[in-house]
Amino acid sequence: MARFSLEGKVALLSVTCASLTAVLALALERAFSLPWLSLLLALVIAVPLITLVSRRFARPMRTTLHAVADGVSSLKDNDFSISIAGGRRDELGELVNAYNSLGTILRDERQDLFQRELLLDTVIQSTPLALVLTNNSGRVLYSNLAARQLFHAGRKLEGLELRVLLEQAPAALREAFSAERDTLFTVPISGEPEIFHLSRRGFLLNGNPHQLHLLKQLTRELNAQEVATWKKVIRVIAHELNNSLAPISSLAHSGQQLARAPQGDKLERVFATIEERAAHLKTFIDGYARFAKLPQPRIVAVDWRNFLELLSAAVPFRIEGEVPREAAEFDTAQLQQVLINLLKNAHESGSPPEEVRIAIEAGTNIWQLTVLDRGSGMSDAVLRNALLPFYSTKPTGTGLGLTLSREVLEAHGGRITLANREGGGLAVALWLPRSGAAAGACG
Repeated sequence: MARFSLEGKVALLSVTCASLTAVLALALERAFSLPWLSLLLALVIAVPLITLVSRRFARPMRTTLHAVADGVSSLKDNDFSISIAGGRRDELGELVNAYNSLGTILRDERQDLFQRELLLDTVIQSTPLALVLTNNSGRVLYSNLAARQLFHAGRKLEGLELRVLLEQAPAALREAFSAERDTLFTVPISGEPEIFHLSRRGFLLNGNPHQLHLLKQLTRELNAQEVATWKKVIRVIAHELNNSLAPISSLAHSGQQLARAPQGDKLERVFATIEERAAHLKTFIDGYARFAKLPQPRIVAVDWRNFLELLSAAVPFRIEGEVPREAAEFDTAQLQQVLINLLKNAHESGSPPEEVRIAIEAGTNIWQLTVLDRGSGMSDAVLRNALLPFYSTKPTGTGLGLTLSREVLEAHGGRITLANREGGGLAVALWLPRSGAAAGACG
């Protein structure tokens, strides 16, 4: 289809108007033989005609431009439903087509966005995770079904103040929100205690601060984890008991036979073996007892040099770097037991004795003790599971050494990390607060 440009149409109209004026002027000159009068009369006659023709010519363009202007105003108001009738074969037609295409794209994108928002809202409303969004003044802007059930017996929360809702909530829930940190708490639901985890995150929305509160019910997960842990404990205990009681029973029978026909050396070996297995069983049970009855740390001021000298009398090691002169604060017996266990592990890793070392560094708010060796290190799988209870790679290990170490450090307000060293070996880092206040908070 032929395309007529707007510029061509204007030129054609101009030529037509000029030609009409010239024809009238020539006709009038022949009639009156007066050139100036003929030109004036031609203009008087031609101008109204030209004006009428120009207005009729410009009317469709003006209508199209007004329609495009109204459509743009609708787009500003997020109304993408307006389309403009096309059919023109000039630049205005291209403008109309471009506007209609833009409207179609925006309508499709809004529909797609609406579908996504609907899907997201359905997921959020269906999740058991209670979600509450509040603005800077603490007023609820959004909540899901789980949050409404937890805070307001299933009724709407939007527009209410979170502070007012918490006044009607159980005491444990109020205390969890007042803690200003992620925490676990227990509240009664339908007469049964339920464990929740509260986490909060702040962010900016449209330039204003908002806070998202997430409450996750953990009762089932913790119960399942507790059952799994007990099953593992029972398996480990049963295994150890069988390993000790089976040979004891067999040896007791052998000892009974030997007692009838005394053979001193054999009877002595029988009782020695029974004693060894009984001692192993006692050590195993004592390890579990220590894990279950770990006391709260007794924080005292400790001189590093004296502490390290006493430690070296139990297990040999070397000092890496300088010994700090500033006193630390921790439970001497508990940290000594942790380091003895770690140093023994370092010696058993195949490291040369002279490469078993302890480094102490002072940070802004923490002490970092690192036990270093040049042994075989740990595989990725062992590193991931080393701090889990009852996990051990040793044939006779209980899997409680590193777990007890972690419990001691966390009771002090610190933590423990393990990492392989470049060039081989393991680095076990112990992080302790430089003030005993943190331990009291943890206890």
